[in-house]
Amino acid sequence: MMESGAHFCNSCGEQIGLDANGEVFVACHECYFPICKACFEYEINEGRKVCLRCATPYADRAKDNNDTKVYENQSTTAAQINVSQDVGLHARHVSTVSTVDSELNDESGNPIWKNRVESWKEKDKKKKKKKSAPKAENEAPIPPEQQMEEMQSSEAAAAEPLSMVIPISKTRLAPYRTVIIVRLIILGLFFHYRVTNPVDSAFGLWLTSIICEIWFAFSWVLDQFPKWSPVNREAFIDRLSLRYERPGEPSQLAAVDFFVSTVDPLKEPPLITANTVLSILAVDYPVDKVSCYVSDDGAAMLSFESLVETADFARKWVPFCKKFSIEPRAPEFYFSQKIDYLKDKVQPSFVKERRAMKREYEEFKVRVNALVAKAQKTPDEGWTMQDGTSWPGNNSRDHPGMIQVFLGHSGAHDIEGNELPRLVYVSREKRPGYQHHKKAGAENALVRVSAVLTNAPFILNLDCDHYVNNSKAVREAMCFLMDPVVGRDLCYVQFPQRFDGIDRSDRYANRNTVFFDVNMKGLDGIQGPMYVGTGCVFNRQALYGYSPPSMPKLPKSSSCCCCPSKKQTKDVSELYRDAKREELDAAIFNLREIDNYDEYERSMLISQMSFEKTFGLSTVFIESTLMENGGLPESADPSMLIKEAIHVISCGYEEKTAWGKEIGWIYGSVTEDILTGFKMQCRGWRSVYCMPLRPAFKGSAPINLSDRLHQVLRWALGSVEIFFSRHCPLWYGFAGGRLKWLQRLAYINTIVYPFTSLPLVAYCTLPAICLLTGKFIIPTLSNLASALFLGLFLSIIVTSVLELRWSGVTIEALWRNEQFWVIGGVSAHLFAVFQGFLKMLAGVDTNFTVTAKAADDTEFGDLYIIKWTTLLIPPTTLIIINMVGVVAGFSDALNGGYESWGPLFGKVFFAFWVIFHLYPFLKGLMGRQNRTPTIVILWSVLLASVFSLVWVKINPFISRPDSASISQTCISIDC
Repeated sequence: MMESGAHFCNSCGEQIGLDANGEVFVACHECYFPICKACFEYEINEGRKVCLRCATPYADRAKDNNDTKVYENQSTTAAQINVSQDVGLHARHVSTVSTVDSELNDESGNPIWKNRVESWKEKDKKKKKKKSAPKAENEAPIPPEQQMEEMQSSEAAAAEPLSMVIPISKTRLAPYRTVIIVRLIILGLFFHYRVTNPVDSAFGLWLTSIICEIWFAFSWVLDQFPKWSPVNREAFIDRLSLRYERPGEPSQLAAVDFFVSTVDPLKEPPLITANTVLSILAVDYPVDKVSCYVSDDGAAMLSFESLVETADFARKWVPFCKKFSIEPRAPEFYFSQKIDYLKDKVQPSFVKERRAMKREYEEFKVRVNALVAKAQKTPDEGWTMQDGTSWPGNNSRDHPGMIQVFLGHSGAHDIEGNELPRLVYVSREKRPGYQHHKKAGAENALVRVSAVLTNAPFILNLDCDHYVNNSKAVREAMCFLMDPVVGRDLCYVQFPQRFDGIDRSDRYANRNTVFFDVNMKGLDGIQGPMYVGTGCVFNRQALYGYSPPSMPKLPKSSSCCCCPSKKQTKDVSELYRDAKREELDAAIFNLREIDNYDEYERSMLISQMSFEKTFGLSTVFIESTLMENGGLPESADPSMLIKEAIHVISCGYEEKTAWGKEIGWIYGSVTEDILTGFKMQCRGWRSVYCMPLRPAFKGSAPINLSDRLHQVLRWALGSVEIFFSRHCPLWYGFAGGRLKWLQRLAYINTIVYPFTSLPLVAYCTLPAICLLTGKFIIPTLSNLASALFLGLFLSIIVTSVLELRWSGVTIEALWRNEQFWVIGGVSAHLFAVFQGFLKMLAGVDTNFTVTAKAADDTEFGDLYIIKWTTLLIPPTTLIIINMVGVVAGFSDALNGGYESWGPLFGKVFFAFWVIFHLYPFLKGLMGRQNRTPTIVILWSVLLASVFSLVWVKINPFISRPDSASISQTCISIDC
């Protein structure tokens, strides 16, 4: 066996490697079954503590790895390495072993090793006599040919793609596309009928309905066609490990910088932020490759103190998670799971350690909640730190930049002595008179700080209330970003947003299931999903405004249809940036060639390249932008990095630079996420949608009706701002021709959907007006018209059914999405349009209120709370007038006789369509136990009174004789 190549692991086919004493690693001292240290640790972590061959329990090696024995002669090792070189296996090890060949080829051999071999042979013979023949065959050594095949298969698996596109089945997609085309044809015939058959008796109502219906059809086209080619993707984490995590070698996985942003700790509870940070620190990824940056944009001492407590608790929590493979690794959500926590946990010590950890976490919560209670009332003199000095952030609008490194390479280790990921607190400088650009400005500050301190090639940003639910989520993203083929032109990997704390019925469509499971899958088949603000892993180079390495070929005509075609290879801005990058690269190279140069000469050379106009006045940061694979520049002075990091977060650093214009998070909209992703994809970058079986991240959704409407208002206002800006997808980014047309349609849909509120409000009012006036927007239907209406409704239903079939979304989720589209459209979207016009015409800017993240003690308690807001007025009005209209319609029918019931059906149908869609709003308006706010009752009574007066004026129960009969009566009277 020893001569047949047992130097290689029988599990993964890699070399066994050496232990801490420099001897060949041995797992089982009974049968000396060849297994490498990585596979051994994997078996231990999986709970299998017995040898794979002889079933002998492994020795306890978790605490003491020094008690290992060599099972192979060094000369044999050298011979096997030479054999492996001859056959072309593991050729990358040739240079590393060539320096020790003289020691390995010692002819005298090792007497200790010979004794161990003899003792092993004697034990092996005794075991063979005791065991039956079938078992002896199972214990036979693996032939060298078979072992070579296994090693070759392992190498082949490592060379395979790290991800795979799984197209939707043609049996599901072909009918879906066919129905879309059929529905488009029916729409054309329907509008031909509607336009050519006006209603003269209600011309104003008819014209209004035609305009609304045309807009709805246009919105449907914008929403439907980007879903033409949906795809699924699968990532192979095992192949990623085979390729970049070789046993006995340092991990080659790329480093990742995590960004967590928070503003107000009283609205975004520190305990939720702490859980997010803890889940990041415990992620399943090499600790030296992970850094967590927490941005406190409110400069609150409460956030800082809670982060201090979090760093201390992480020393206990992180090793516990990794030891027992805990999921999820946010303690609040792990301990609140209603599952059997003993499932798949076979370690005897697990129950004891879990109980102890739960007690530790409860004590941690008490300390954090005590800090929160203390922070409810700010002292008159401001907060004071432990050393007696005043807290620099007492004035949240006027304070210096602050950076504190808690954990990391030079920080505290965990309770087992292992290294922890780096944790950095950042609060950028703020001064009066400077524009800080809210969340986008905070994210850009984190980009610069992380580039100076760690400069990981990839960035993962999370909101403070989104924790890591899948510890392998980063590895899932790396399967795309580190793939040599897929990751070359990849700007980011977007994960879907999933939420906790939502009732089963999802009354207000907080989960956004249709958007994340339907629309985003469709975009993934074109140029990639949009950036949705959180749960996204970025390529840092894409954030710097660079174009992808392999530029897409430009079409012959890259201008719009109204302009003459011009042959272009690159737009001017891209050529300028690429040329500037080459110049700066040459300048830095020349600097490194100079033996004796001072900092002044260095800064002068770089300033000549004018890169300060793009990235700002920081030579360290500018050099870091050239390092595509990350890492700190060689010329960086570690003792000066913190000082440089303070400099790049100063309030005036971005003045007269390209930050927020061409690089980093883009300014100009409260929805900076859409704008940032749009700019990247206009440069030719692609994105990927990653949906692992276990959700990667989970967050807390604002389930309260008022908070939900304010959240939708913020999104809609951001879209309106983009519509009125120079970055509007209707006209921006045509020069390069790198944004695909279906992708452009999707971005156009994201900025014009708030304007649908205007025709939607009008269309929801029409049924009530028709019922009150006795008129209708549709003339008497012919057979052809009836067939068109029936075909239109059937096509809508079939499209939805086929969409549900390939996406996996439930019909309840689709219906909730449809309902809240109407609720949000007639309230939040309507206000967003008017606020957008005010900002454009009068310069009136609206302030964004952070939605509360905490709920009441009772389950879904926040769902029943009503907070008065003007957004509640339009939906309330629509519900009342449609209910009044239904009553008026039935009154007219009772008074008019049998003939009036036929026209009533169409009017009542549309009125009930409005009421059914607004039903969740009505239910939320009533609150728990029908406790409706007084102002809502007063508003409803006022509206009901107005419509009652109008109704009395109409006099529905009095017959209306026509003018002809009146004139005939007058003639017959002899005056």
